[in-house]
Amino acid sequence: MKLLIADDHPIVREGLKQYVKTLDEVKLIDEAVNGNDAWAKIKNGSYDLVILDVSMPGLSGLDVLRNIKERNLQTRVLILSVHPQEQYAIHAFKLGASGYISKDNAFEELTHAIRKIVSGGRYIGSAFAEKLAFNGFDSDTQALHDKLSEREFQVMVMLAKGKSVTEIANEIFISDKTVSTYRARILEKMGMKKNAELTIYAIKNNLIE
Repeated sequence: MKLLIADDHPIVREGLKQYVKTLDEVKLIDEAVNGNDAWAKIKNGSYDLVILDVSMPGLSGLDVLRNIKERNLQTRVLILSVHPQEQYAIHAFKLGASGYISKDNAFEELTHAIRKIVSGGRYIGSAFAEKLAFNGFDSDTQALHDKLSEREFQVMVMLAKGKSVTEIANEIFISDKTVSTYRARILEKMGMKKNAELTIYAIKNNLIE
C-alpha cells in the first residue's frame, strides 16, 4: 500500500508515520507539509490512501478534497482533524472523503479505518455514527452550517476567519460580486446579519481555531 500523510505539524506526521509502519500492508509512506504540497503530490502521484488534515496553511483539507472531486480522481481519503466529527464530517463526506477521524481518537480507530477504506468501504467514527443514527440529516437537528452548500460553507469559514471579499475572491478564483452573493445567502440561511456573528458561531462550533 502506498500512503500519503498530509499534516502541517511535524510531530503529528512523525507519530502517524511510526504508527502506520506497524501495518504489514503499508509498503511506502510519503509526506506533505501543507495543503498545496498535498495537492501537488496527489495530482501527480498514485496513492492507495491519503491521510489528510483539515486545517493546513494554503489549501485546507476540504479544498484538497474539492480539487480531487473536480478532477474526478479515484483517490481514497481519510480525514484526520482536531475538529469534532459532527462539525466537518458531513461536508467532508459530501466532497468524497472515505472516512473521518477526530485526532482525539486517532490511534484507537486508525488501523480499522485504514483497512476498511482500502478494502473499498467507508469509515465513520462511532460517536458520529450514533449521532446520524438518532438524528440523520433532519433539518430540525442540523447545525446551521450544515444547511450551506459546499461552496457556501467554504466562503463562510473564510469570512469567519476575517478575510475580505476581495481576498476570498482571489483565493478561490471567483469574482468579488459572486463572493458577495454567497455572503448574502450564507447570512440569510444562518439567520445572521454580519460577519462578526459568523466568527462567533464558527469559534463556538470549532470550525476555526
